[in-house]
Amino acid sequence: MRLVKLCIAVIFLICFQFVYAQRKHAAETKYPTYNGLVMAGYQGWFRAAGDGTGAKRFAYGDESRSGIDMWPDVSEYEKTYATPFKLADGSPARFFSSIDKSSVDLHFKWMQQYGVDGVFMQRFFGAAKNRDSSASVILKNAFDAASKYNRAIALMYDLSGLKANGEDCSALIDDWKYLVDQLRITRQSGAKTYLHHRGKPLVAIWGVGFPDRPYNSRNIGLERFIDFLKNDPVYGGCSVMLGVPTFWRSLNADCLPDPYLHQLIRQCDIVLPWMVQRYSPLLHNDMDRYRDVMLDDIAWCQQNKVDYVPCVYPGFSWHNLSKYEFPDDVKPVGSIPRQGGRFYWQQIATGIRNGASMLYVAMFDEVNEATAIFKCTDKPPVGGSTSFIDMDGMPSDHYLWLTGEAGKMLRREIPLEWKLPVRK
Repeated sequence: MRLVKLCIAVIFLICFQFVYAQRKHAAETKYPTYNGLVMAGYQGWFRAAGDGTGAKRFAYGDESRSGIDMWPDVSEYEKTYATPFKLADGSPARFFSSIDKSSVDLHFKWMQQYGVDGVFMQRFFGAAKNRDSSASVILKNAFDAASKYNRAIALMYDLSGLKANGEDCSALIDDWKYLVDQLRITRQSGAKTYLHHRGKPLVAIWGVGFPDRPYNSRNIGLERFIDFLKNDPVYGGCSVMLGVPTFWRSLNADCLPDPYLHQLIRQCDIVLPWMVQRYSPLLHNDMDRYRDVMLDDIAWCQQNKVDYVPCVYPGFSWHNLSKYEFPDDVKPVGSIPRQGGRFYWQQIATGIRNGASMLYVAMFDEVNEATAIFKCTDKPPVGGSTSFIDMDGMPSDHYLWLTGEAGKMLRREIPLEWKLPVRK
């Protein structure tokens, strides 16, 4: 009997080694689990006239039509570009371009400096389908920088841009093969830092269950794509995280009332509810509501053997673009105020206190909706028809520092504190 058991173990080991020999992912990584990490989303979509991409205008707009609500602190960038906006002293406000390798390198350097564990790189459906060259350059630069600075990194497919005209996820299958084969994202040439979870490379798919999407989640090949990521003998062997609406569990409010979403979630490894704009410090006891929803979510996930990551964000503003998108419903500047970091910290502390083992920060560089945690200025451009939020008098690196402290608190390296920490 002992000999039989030994033979079975040897056969299992040989089969396991054979499977992983066929797959193209690195077997080891510095980040074998999402547990204990604070990860942020990274857009990397900023362009500027003169950056070599052929951009004829700035991705963030101009004086007549701005697409952002906060302004980055560009004092440390190697390359910056003049914009139509003016600072208080009359000088032109400058912006960076994500296409520059030095910009991405600086961002990952900040992550290491402040203890931000890493980022999910957004890969939009259109960029994946059309194999956007500049998006691929930015992605490669990010994975190189993650390896250089030992930061966790993973891919997040954002289904924004997918149409209701018969498009499905087959383009994402082809794109994942391209990223694994050509960009080698799951086996960087330097330090291997691709984020794994449950012992497998983690891939996120965001944008399922939202009622404002033109596509129907039932007929875009999601189950086929998830099965490919998990089970393909060459490109699979992955864990999957699904990005869904805040009220995914009850299937109401911001979520389509279709139980098919639960079926999809059960096929995945982590569920990520999108909580931006769903909670505000201006609403009485909103952190209690945040807590109660989270506790019920975690209970559902435990019952269904799915891991759970809450989304936290520093604040929100969508004033400038809303003037053109919704002229009859223009949003106020700083509609969800940051309160100097207090709102952000309350979410973090609430999540950790109620059992969260990992956090997702929206976002690292999202100045469009003023959710960014990277360095932004307290003295943004002035005048004209645009208005930007400031930093409430806080230093430009305040939210990077808070995020690093959040990671320490999550890992119990410092005590759990409800009160906003004071920098020494």
